Order: sequence, then C-alpha cells, then structure tokens
Amino acid sequence: MVLRADYKTDLWVDWCPGCGDFGILAAIQKALSELKPKPWQVAIVSGIGCSGKTPHFIYTNGIHTLHGRSIPFATGIKLSNPDLMVIIDGGDGDLLGIGAGHFVALGRRNLDITVIIHDNQVYGLTKGQASPTLQAGMKTKALPEPNIQDAINPIALALTSGYTFVARAFAMDIDHLEEVIKRAIKHKGATVIDVLQPCVTYNDIYTTQWYRKRIYHLEEEKGWNPIVEYPEERYEKLGNALSKAWEWGERIPVGVFYEDRTKDTITDRIAQRIPSYYNKPPSRQAIERYGKPLLDDAKFREIFASYLVKVEK
Repeated sequence: MVLRADYKTDLWVDWCPGCGDFGILAAIQKALSELKPKPWQVAIVSGIGCSGKTPHFIYTNGIHTLHGRSIPFATGIKLSNPDLMVIIDGGDGDLLGIGAGHFVALGRRNLDITVIIHDNQVYGLTKGQASPTLQAGMKTKALPEPNIQDAINPIALALTSGYTFVARAFAMDIDHLEEVIKRAIKHKGATVIDVLQPCVTYNDIYTTQWYRKRIYHLEEEKGWNPIVEYPEERYEKLGNALSKAWEWGERIPVGVFYEDRTKDTITDRIAQRIPSYYNKPPSRQAIERYGKPLLDDAKFREIFASYLVKVEK
C-alpha cells in the first residue's frame, strides 16, 4: 500500500498557521499516493514565493527555480524526458505576473504538464502587495490604497491560451482538490488548476469563510459536461467554459471547466517529425563514451565554424 506519508519529506512545513498552502500540499501528496508513481518518476517545479517551498516538502524530484521561470524550466524537463510526471506548483504572482508569457506559451504547445496555481490575490512572501488576480478597487490589509489595476482571470486566460484541461478548486476542500489533481495528471496535455487559496496573513477579504459561502461545484450543475470528445464540440464547450469563468461574487464555480481529449500534444507532433523521439529522447542519449565527451571543443568548432563570430580586439 502506498501512503501519503511516502511522499513526505522530513522538513518542517513552515507556512503561516491556517494558510491554504497546507491544503494544496496535502492534496498533492494524497493524489500521488493514489496514482502511485515512484518518487523518481515525478518532477515538481516551483518558482519564488510561499508556494515555491512546496517541492521541499514532497518526496520526489524537486526543482526550486527563479521567479516566473518554473514553466520554461519544466518544459525543458518534459521535452528531455517525456516519461516523467511533471507538475508545476506556483503562485498567482509568479505564474501570471512575471511568468505570464510562459503561461500562455505552455497552453499553445499543449505540453503534458500539470500547473497548480496558488491563487491568493496577494504576494504573501513579500508582505501582501496586490497580485495579478486581485480585483481593481479591492484593498487588502497591507495595501495603503485600493488596487489600481484590473485583474487577470486565470480560467479565461488558460482557455484562450490553448490549455486542454482547465479547472478550479478550493484549497480548504482537500478531497475535491485531490480528485481534480488526479484527473489533471491523467489528462494528456497542458493542464491548469486555479486553486483558491486563502492567505490568512495578508488577505482579509477573500477568507475561508467568504469562499465557503459562495463556492458551488460545476459537476452538480444539471447538464454540465466539459469534455470534448470530438473536434466539432470544441468551440461550443469553450464558450460554455468561458461563460462560467466570469462568474465571481455571490456564486463562484469550482470543478472542471474544460477538458479537450482530441488535441495532440507537442511531443506527439515532435514524434511525427522525429520518429525515434519517444524511444530515444534527449535524456536517454549518450553524451560521453569511456569517460570522454562525444563532442569535444575541436569537433564542436569544426561543425559550427560558419556560425562562430570573430571579435576583433
């Protein structure tokens, strides 16, 4: 039997007591214990912020990268070794602020990576500034004046960027979040889960109690079916998902907004051009023989001689 404890490290989890990050961490560990990958078959990539600590607490390959650069780093990992289960765990400021261009690019490519957004509307680690998901006019406790910028809608941005699995969950509903994470990981393609994650220290508006009064589950809506089984259904179901994406206020939907099972991933497209790609991806190619590099400096210069730029001193 594989237990959640099998994916725990010995490090002390040092987030603020009551933080929604604890729920996200627990849901990831529970999802992994259900899916049962070996720790070395998983790579969890994070950037900077409170969420950036997550890989330190999960017993798998963990990569703690630069602010806003978790997606390109994870892209390189997945393209080099398509057999790895790659999960990005980042904050709303990290992924939708400085990393927004990379967020869009991942959707365009439909690379088989799961993105989990810790969406608390503030930059918690740097003392509560407004993040890209905080609505204009809102004043959380650390802001001297109300937020002056309009908010990014993570669901709408993901849908229009090409993600083939788009969902939202609530950090304090661990069982539901675990189910969404498992479904996202099993989906073949670029997936994103926008996790509503209360920040108990700096966000005194969007609290656990505030969310509990407003959240409803899409799967309980009569007739709701976000799954695209045939390409002809794509635009109708994208439209349905976008209409739900803009619901905010007295009613906030959680669950799966959109799941397109018909699109190729970029690795499938690479394999169409390079038939050996899946059998011999970059991670399985030799870079040395008998302790010597296959491509030494002299050979490199010979191959790329016409591209070398000579600098006059």
